[in-house]
Amino acid sequence: MTLRLDKLGIVIAAIVAYAALLAPFATFRANRIVPGQARSILDALPATLGMLMLAIVIVGAIVALLRTPLVLRLAASIVALVALSVLIGVAGGFLTPVGNTFARVAPASGFWLLTFAFTLLLADVLTRLDLSPWARVGVLVLAALAIAALLASGLWDSLSILKEYAGRADSFWAEASKHVTLALGSLAGAVIVGIPLGILCHRIEKLRAGVLNVLNIVQTIPSIALFGLLIAPLGWVAVHVPGAAAIGIRGIGTAPAFVALFLYSLLPVVANTVVGLAGVPRAANDAARGMGMTDRQRLLDVEFPLAFPVILTGIRIVLVQNIGLATIAALIGGGGFGVFVFQGVGQTAMDLVLLGALPTVALAFAAAIILDAVIEMTATKRRVVETA
Repeated sequence: MTLRLDKLGIVIAAIVAYAALLAPFATFRANRIVPGQARSILDALPATLGMLMLAIVIVGAIVALLRTPLVLRLAASIVALVALSVLIGVAGGFLTPVGNTFARVAPASGFWLLTFAFTLLLADVLTRLDLSPWARVGVLVLAALAIAALLASGLWDSLSILKEYAGRADSFWAEASKHVTLALGSLAGAVIVGIPLGILCHRIEKLRAGVLNVLNIVQTIPSIALFGLLIAPLGWVAVHVPGAAAIGIRGIGTAPAFVALFLYSLLPVVANTVVGLAGVPRAANDAARGMGMTDRQRLLDVEFPLAFPVILTGIRIVLVQNIGLATIAALIGGGGFGVFVFQGVGQTAMDLVLLGALPTVALAFAAAIILDAVIEMTATKRRVVETA
């Protein structure tokens, strides 16, 4: 009997072998900025737990390497990820000297590679299972609840990133609010302006080329450059327009960040609106005309519902894009998670960088999954309508 190997499993097994046997699992530092001392899995954990961790990841790698049943691959990935999440917290407490408040223990490259490998295995299994949109959202909610439970349990309190958070808890949530407000506010503005503009571009062909070309040019301007270009005009507005400064419009801060994100958001919304409306079947429009519908009724009751999945795809692109770009806003005083990223870079404190980077990645990931599910549900409704 010959063993059949899984192509993706070969990659996962190679990553796991390197991460578990060669790469450090955790890093110990005497304080937050000095170089760290690498610790392997066996050195970072008590002997029994270290051997257990090695056994779990090795078995998981074998399961991934062979063409095993999906249920077994699902169980192996979940067990490995749970073990990694729990035992990295144990490593923090194990490596930190008793009563030492200056020492820092952080996950090292081996931990991150193992997490990546088993997350990749889990994602592959979920893709093969072809879960429904609601089921995918349910998986996301369960993952969020599991992380929240670990945070609430205090198991990760000894890790350096949580120590950075403990000293900045109030400012963290204030910057989180600014980050979400920037991302969602600029998206809302782009939707309010972009969808009507896209409808006009669809109806008026001469307008379409000019508008899309201008928005394409805006999209090619680097984000930091666009933030900088907006400082002078918005500063002028703050000085010369009565009441502008009172509502927060100024050369630096939230205003230029909001305007820049809004401008970046327009192209995907406008372009996808044009594409979505252009893709409405001619037969649907002909049937609506035959029923005596006006242009406005056809737009609202026929064209827009059928084009909505494509428009929603543009909105998804914008939201994920804006969550990432909002990080750069900290450079001009716009706030957001970028405050911690750039503070960490300036202080050579990687854990402070992660305090800003990890929530940004998590927000973008969650937004992508939720909007993908909504897009799939609306696309299914469109196919039902077209079939009927």
